[in-house]
Amino acid sequence: MEFKLNIGCPKTKKCIKKELKDNDCKPLIGKKIGDVLKGEAIDFPGYEFKITGGSDSSGFPMRWDVDSVQRKKILIASGVGIKKKKRRGIRLRKTVAGNLVHEKTVQINMKIMKYGPEPLVKVEAPAEKKSEEATPKEEEKKK
Repeated sequence: MEFKLNIGCPKTKKCIKKELKDNDCKPLIGKKIGDVLKGEAIDFPGYEFKITGGSDSSGFPMRWDVDSVQRKKILIASGVGIKKKKRRGIRLRKTVAGNLVHEKTVQINMKIMKYGPEPLVKVEAPAEKKSEEATPKEEEKKK
């Protein structure tokens, strides 16, 4: 069993990717979209995360309003699992995964709700621009 976590940081607008294997995955099983998870469960002490979505082993997106583990074909007009509509009022029957994290879930999306003592995303200072030396051709053009 393996989960790929995508953790979004609202402050820096960056994502952290982490992979969990076997025993590390157990605290996530049974959680639903919208549940808050303590960071100690996934080796980020002091943090709190909110589950915002994910996808299963076949790539079907998890949808918050489908209460189950299995996939279902639902009639949807907008939201997760459907692209932008071409015409107004169009509804499509699409297959989506349930909102419960289970063994066949592959990817879990989360966002940081409470920050811990150490930053997860290292903010890099902007690199100083080196003054480029003019090439001989550019010097000739200046004269």
